[in-house]
Amino acid sequence: MSNTTSTAVMQSNAAYIELEEHHSAHNYHPLPVVLERGEGVFVWDVEGKRYFDFLSAYSAVNQGHCHPRIINALIEQAKRITLTSRAFHNSEFANFSAYITQYFGYDRVLPMNTGAEGVETAIKLCRKWAYQKKGIPQNDALIVVCDQNFHGRTISIVSASTDPDSRRDFGPFTPGFLVIPYSDTHALAEALKNPNIAGFLIEPMQGEAGVNVPDEGFLAEAAALCKKHNVLFIADEIQTGIARTGKLLACDHEGVKPDLLILGKALSGGVYPVSAVLSSDEVMLCIKPGEHGSTFGGNPLACHVAREALEVIKDEKLAENAERLGQMLRNKLRGMNHPKIKLVRGKGLLNAIVINENDGVSAWDICIRMMERGLLAKPTHGNIIRFAPPLVINETQLLECVSIIEASLNA
Repeated sequence: MSNTTSTAVMQSNAAYIELEEHHSAHNYHPLPVVLERGEGVFVWDVEGKRYFDFLSAYSAVNQGHCHPRIINALIEQAKRITLTSRAFHNSEFANFSAYITQYFGYDRVLPMNTGAEGVETAIKLCRKWAYQKKGIPQNDALIVVCDQNFHGRTISIVSASTDPDSRRDFGPFTPGFLVIPYSDTHALAEALKNPNIAGFLIEPMQGEAGVNVPDEGFLAEAAALCKKHNVLFIADEIQTGIARTGKLLACDHEGVKPDLLILGKALSGGVYPVSAVLSSDEVMLCIKPGEHGSTFGGNPLACHVAREALEVIKDEKLAENAERLGQMLRNKLRGMNHPKIKLVRGKGLLNAIVINENDGVSAWDICIRMMERGLLAKPTHGNIIRFAPPLVINETQLLECVSIIEASLNA
């Protein structure tokens, strides 16, 4: 096809895929479907076919696609003012700061745009605190992380990763990270004996690693160990937060309040990039003017959208819906006793099935079969399929999706 083909005349998935293949970087491997519209739990491709969305943009669309309240908030604010930079005060940032700190129970917030920026911000805050408050010698601060973690794609973050694909040909890497096994209390206790440990950065559930759920009680024990050793407990709730796991935060399942809380994805309502780090006065006020920031961080449009996104979570009781329907989904998947399913795991509506691939049929093959039947999900780590629909899904829709999944496994 011509490179100058107008999008107005292209009507097929294949045509758009060819155009993208020719002009974009090849840093993703998407399913062969081209989406152009979304509403609630559904998306439609350019050929008019409807699908259940069982990825939710990696949990950024917890409130459902194009939620009318969030879209209206976006439009209303866009007509007033969208960007001031933090060189000046803006009313929406003041309102957002008061709202989100009260919502999650923290003293202060530092807003950014993407999840990776949120993690970088938390790392910087942790190190500042370590030198100014804990008294760790300059440049000696260490942050403990877990193997199989996924906190983003920046150089510093992949320096803490154990994923070869995230690290290959991207060195030299940023020092200052110590890796331990996930959900290993003994390994954490040993690591924290080092007086130069400043923080422990963890996903309360590892999403990209295939929805790894820690052992019962691990988060509470880890938080207690951190407190004992004067180490900051840093929770990356970018994917697990905002009601995804059946609680407002995944840490809430064990009554843990992180010293540093990182939020993103669904904080945007799937509409406009926004992330945030929340913490105490003691930690947050270590950062002084000129030491960290972002042109778009705290912009009026993002602040207004994020407030409405959080209001929708609360008003529509989406955490409660995720808890109830997540339990139903896991029960239905386990009840299939299907030879292709080795394991079902998850919490709330963040779940995964581990696929038995010994007959030559891969997780990717099954995702293609589900796509053909009107459900979109994506493999992660080869043989694992993650199921994370928008939290506005209802029981009837969920049961229809279970039927699609079973039919695809049987195909």
